[in-house]
Amino acid sequence: MFPFKTALNASTLFPFQLDVEQQIQVAAEAGYEGIELWVGDIQSYIKKGGTTAQLRSKMNESGIRLVNAIAFFKWADSDDDTRAQGLMQAEEEMLLLAELGCEAVAAPPFGNVEDVTLDQFAYYFSKLSEMGHKIGVEPYLEFWGRAKKLSTLSETYQILAKSGLKDSKILLDPFHMYTGGSDFELLKEINGSHIGIFHVNDYPESPSSDVIQDRERVFPGEGIAPSARLAKLLYDAGYRGFLSLELFQENYGQRDALEVAAYGLKKMKSAYSV
Repeated sequence: MFPFKTALNASTLFPFQLDVEQQIQVAAEAGYEGIELWVGDIQSYIKKGGTTAQLRSKMNESGIRLVNAIAFFKWADSDDDTRAQGLMQAEEEMLLLAELGCEAVAAPPFGNVEDVTLDQFAYYFSKLSEMGHKIGVEPYLEFWGRAKKLSTLSETYQILAKSGLKDSKILLDPFHMYTGGSDFELLKEINGSHIGIFHVNDYPESPSSDVIQDRERVFPGEGIAPSARLAKLLYDAGYRGFLSLELFQENYGQRDALEVAAYGLKKMKSAYSV
């Protein structure tokens, strides 16, 4: 049984250099229910003459939901001016996403965060969440395994607890759990209602976790990630939301974009069945 919804992170299609309309078309034809677009791609589309109305129409016609967007604004930077600029960027990009009917945006530890305390992270995230609530786009707190701070699931839990936000959600990714040394079993401690989206990927045994790069992620079930266990932990937590295939491979051989997306969907459903 596969109890989750399916989404495609546009990063998976980057080698094919598609515009956002083409990314949506591929996701729909492959059979996904949702898509994660990158804000930079959306902005490039608009600069070339596209409009948010056209893009929203494309999603409606394709039956695809824009379930999350990938953005990079320095909402938690240790420098006050940089962080203020980051929040201005966040507001601008959230307003753009709201026009598209986007439900959420990723909020990773982008910028200089090494000296930011967890209490400060919690305060900054509460301010970002307040902004998102007013605009209608929810930030998902994301940890990066190689970040100087906010690199583990444990830190993420602490930040949410300190923020005082009752309904906030996190973005989970097994690759970042692996590279940051997070204990997968900590997923027993979260209620599924606090998971915004789950990025799906796998990783080989070599290179090791301390040196492996994003581009070396592999399709679900083709590495050593405990995918079946992760699926069970998510299911037991009550999560029934989106699993989103997120790869950064630079070359897929002879496969075209649709073949890659369809193959990824098949592998995701197989690896994350419960």
